[in-house]
Amino acid sequence: MADTWLIIGLGNPGPRYAPTRHNIGQMVIDELVRRRGETLRSHKANALAAESWLRPGAAKMVLAKPKTFMNVSGGPAAGLASFYGVAPERVVVVHDELDIPFDTIKLKTGGGHGGHNGVRDVAKALGTPDFPRVRVGIGRPVGAQDPADWVLDPFSPAERKTLEILVSDAADAVETVVEDGLLAAQQRFHAPR
Repeated sequence: MADTWLIIGLGNPGPRYAPTRHNIGQMVIDELVRRRGETLRSHKANALAAESWLRPGAAKMVLAKPKTFMNVSGGPAAGLASFYGVAPERVVVVHDELDIPFDTIKLKTGGGHGGHNGVRDVAKALGTPDFPRVRVGIGRPVGAQDPADWVLDPFSPAERKTLEILVSDAADAVETVVEDGLLAAQQRFHAPR
Protein backbone atom coordinates (compact mmCIF):
# COMPACT_ATOMS: atom_id res chain seq x y z
CA MET A 1 0.00 0.00 0.00
CA ALA A 2 2.47 2.59 -1.23
CA ASP A 3 0.00 5.46 -0.88
CA THR A 4 -1.04 4.72 2.71
CA TRP A 5 0.08 6.76 5.70
CA LEU A 6 -0.17 5.71 9.34
CA ILE A 7 -0.77 8.62 11.73
CA ILE A 8 -0.27 7.71 15.40
CA GLY A 9 -1.12 10.02 18.28
CA LEU A 10 0.75 9.16 21.45
CA GLY A 11 -0.84 9.34 24.89
CA ASN A 12 -2.16 7.33 27.79
CA PRO A 13 -5.49 5.46 27.83
CA GLY A 14 -8.54 6.32 29.87
CA PRO A 15 -10.44 9.40 31.05
CA ARG A 16 -7.91 10.20 33.82
CA TYR A 17 -5.27 11.05 31.19
CA ALA A 18 -7.43 12.33 28.32
CA PRO A 19 -7.13 16.07 29.20
CA THR A 20 -3.42 15.99 30.09
CA ARG A 21 -0.47 17.53 28.27
CA HIS A 22 0.98 14.08 27.53
CA ASN A 23 -2.14 13.25 25.49
CA ILE A 24 -2.02 16.10 23.00
CA GLY A 25 -0.99 13.62 20.27
CA GLN A 26 -4.24 11.74 20.81
CA MET A 27 -6.19 15.00 20.82
CA VAL A 28 -4.79 15.66 17.33
CA ILE A 29 -5.98 12.22 16.16
CA ASP A 30 -9.44 12.98 17.56
CA GLU A 31 -9.47 16.21 15.54
CA LEU A 32 -8.42 14.42 12.33
CA VAL A 33 -11.10 11.77 12.89
CA ARG A 34 -13.72 14.47 13.61
CA ARG A 35 -12.85 16.33 10.39
CA ARG A 36 -13.54 13.20 8.39
CA GLY A 37 -16.70 12.13 10.20
CA GLU A 38 -15.07 8.80 11.06
CA THR A 39 -15.16 6.66 14.20
CA LEU A 40 -12.20 5.04 15.89
CA ARG A 41 -12.66 1.30 16.25
CA SER A 42 -10.74 -1.33 18.14
CA HIS A 43 -7.93 -2.90 16.09
CA LYS A 44 -6.16 -6.19 16.80
CA ALA A 45 -2.85 -4.26 17.08
CA ASN A 46 -4.02 -3.02 20.52
CA ALA A 47 -5.05 0.35 19.16
CA LEU A 48 -8.07 2.36 18.15
CA ALA A 49 -8.00 3.12 14.43
CA ALA A 50 -9.99 4.68 11.61
CA GLU A 51 -9.28 4.50 7.89
CA SER A 52 -9.88 7.59 5.81
CA TRP A 53 -8.49 9.69 2.98
CA LEU A 54 -7.00 13.13 2.94
CA ARG A 55 -9.49 13.94 0.20
CA PRO A 56 -11.08 11.92 -2.62
CA GLY A 57 -8.37 10.41 -4.79
CA ALA A 58 -5.60 11.29 -2.36
CA ALA A 59 -3.51 9.21 -0.01
CA LYS A 60 -5.18 6.86 2.44
CA MET A 61 -4.66 7.69 6.11
CA VAL A 62 -4.92 5.29 9.01
CA LEU A 63 -5.55 7.41 12.11
CA ALA A 64 -4.65 5.59 15.32
CA LYS A 65 -4.31 5.85 19.08
CA PRO A 66 -2.51 3.05 20.96
CA LYS A 67 -4.58 1.53 23.78
CA THR A 68 -1.37 1.06 25.75
CA PHE A 69 0.37 3.47 28.07
CA MET A 70 2.75 5.98 26.49
CA ASN A 71 5.97 4.14 27.34
CA VAL A 72 4.89 1.02 25.44
CA SER A 73 3.44 2.66 22.32
CA GLY A 74 5.82 0.81 20.01
CA GLY A 75 3.95 -2.49 19.91
CA PRO A 76 0.71 -0.98 18.56
CA ALA A 77 2.67 1.27 16.17
CA ALA A 78 4.66 -1.63 14.71
CA GLY A 79 1.57 -3.86 14.62
CA LEU A 80 -0.42 -1.29 12.65
CA ALA A 81 2.51 -0.56 10.31
CA SER A 82 2.84 -4.28 9.59
CA PHE A 83 -0.91 -4.82 9.16
CA TYR A 84 -1.24 -1.95 6.67
CA GLY A 85 2.14 -2.48 5.00
CA VAL A 86 3.35 1.03 5.86
CA ALA A 87 7.09 1.75 5.82
CA PRO A 88 8.54 3.84 8.69
CA GLU A 89 8.96 6.90 6.46
CA ARG A 90 5.14 6.99 6.20
CA VAL A 91 4.47 6.51 9.92
CA VAL A 92 3.77 9.99 11.32
CA VAL A 93 4.01 10.12 15.11
CA VAL A 94 2.25 13.04 16.82
CA HIS A 95 3.45 13.71 20.35
CA ASP A 96 3.93 16.26 23.10
CA GLU A 97 7.32 17.97 23.35
CA LEU A 98 8.67 19.54 26.56
CA ASP A 99 11.53 21.33 24.82
CA ILE A 100 9.23 23.31 22.52
CA PRO A 101 7.22 26.24 23.93
CA PHE A 102 3.48 25.76 24.34
CA ASP A 103 1.49 26.71 21.24
CA THR A 104 4.38 25.85 18.89
CA ILE A 105 4.64 23.00 16.37
CA LYS A 106 7.89 21.58 15.01
CA LEU A 107 8.33 18.75 12.54
CA LYS A 108 11.26 16.47 11.85
CA THR A 109 12.26 13.02 10.69
CA GLY A 110 14.67 10.92 12.69
CA GLY A 111 17.06 12.01 15.36
CA GLY A 112 16.96 11.20 19.04
CA HIS A 113 13.96 10.76 21.26
CA GLY A 114 14.82 13.67 23.55
CA GLY A 115 13.91 11.65 26.62
CA HIS A 116 10.38 10.98 25.32
CA ASN A 117 9.76 7.34 26.24
CA GLY A 118 6.86 6.94 23.81
CA VAL A 119 9.00 8.05 20.87
CA ARG A 120 11.85 5.85 22.13
CA ASP A 121 9.57 2.79 22.20
CA VAL A 122 8.16 3.48 18.72
CA ALA A 123 11.68 3.82 17.30
CA LYS A 124 12.71 0.55 18.95
CA ALA A 125 9.62 -1.31 17.68
CA LEU A 126 9.92 0.06 14.13
CA GLY A 127 13.65 -0.73 14.14
CA THR A 128 14.56 2.84 13.15
CA PRO A 129 14.20 6.40 14.44
CA ASP A 130 13.65 7.60 10.87
CA PHE A 131 9.94 8.38 10.86
CA PRO A 132 8.23 11.79 10.59
CA ARG A 133 7.24 13.46 13.84
CA VAL A 134 4.78 16.24 14.52
CA ARG A 135 6.06 17.63 17.81
CA VAL A 136 3.46 19.69 19.66
CA GLY A 137 5.02 22.05 22.19
CA ILE A 138 3.80 21.87 25.78
CA GLY A 139 6.76 23.75 27.30
CA ARG A 140 8.56 22.96 30.52
CA PRO A 141 7.15 23.55 33.99
CA VAL A 142 8.05 26.79 35.73
CA GLY A 143 9.81 26.34 39.04
CA ALA A 144 10.66 23.05 40.67
CA GLN A 145 7.82 20.87 39.36
CA ASP A 146 9.04 17.53 38.05
CA PRO A 147 8.51 17.32 34.26
CA ALA A 148 7.13 13.77 34.76
CA ASP A 149 4.32 15.25 36.87
CA TRP A 150 3.88 18.27 34.55
CA VAL A 151 3.10 16.17 31.49
CA LEU A 152 0.39 14.29 33.43
CA ASP A 153 -1.35 17.50 34.55
CA PRO A 154 -4.27 18.94 32.61
CA PHE A 155 -3.64 22.10 30.61
CA SER A 156 -3.92 25.30 32.63
CA PRO A 157 -6.93 27.63 32.14
CA ALA A 158 -4.68 30.03 30.18
CA GLU A 159 -3.45 27.19 27.93
CA ARG A 160 -6.98 25.89 27.37
CA LYS A 161 -7.87 29.24 25.74
CA THR A 162 -5.60 28.40 22.77
CA LEU A 163 -5.51 24.59 23.00
CA GLU A 164 -8.22 24.08 20.38
CA ILE A 165 -6.30 26.20 17.89
CA LEU A 166 -3.03 24.38 18.67
CA VAL A 167 -4.67 20.99 18.13
CA SER A 168 -6.23 22.20 14.87
CA ASP A 169 -2.86 23.56 13.68
CA ALA A 170 -1.17 20.25 14.51
CA ALA A 171 -3.86 18.40 12.54
CA ASP A 172 -3.20 20.79 9.63
CA ALA A 173 0.51 19.95 9.94
CA VAL A 174 -0.23 16.22 9.66
CA GLU A 175 -2.36 16.81 6.57
CA THR A 176 0.40 18.95 5.03
CA VAL A 177 2.99 16.21 5.59
CA VAL A 178 0.73 13.69 3.84
CA GLU A 179 -0.25 16.03 0.99
CA ASP A 180 2.92 18.00 0.32
CA GLY A 181 5.76 16.34 2.27
CA LEU A 182 7.74 17.13 5.39
CA LEU A 183 9.75 20.02 3.94
CA ALA A 184 6.62 21.90 2.86
CA ALA A 185 5.09 21.31 6.29
CA GLN A 186 8.25 22.58 8.00
CA GLN A 187 8.26 25.70 5.84
CA ARG A 188 4.66 26.40 6.73
CA PHE A 189 4.66 25.59 10.44
CA HIS A 190 8.16 26.61 11.49
CA ALA A 191 7.68 30.17 10.27
CA PRO A 192 6.92 32.75 13.00
CA ARG A 193 3.22 33.39 13.36
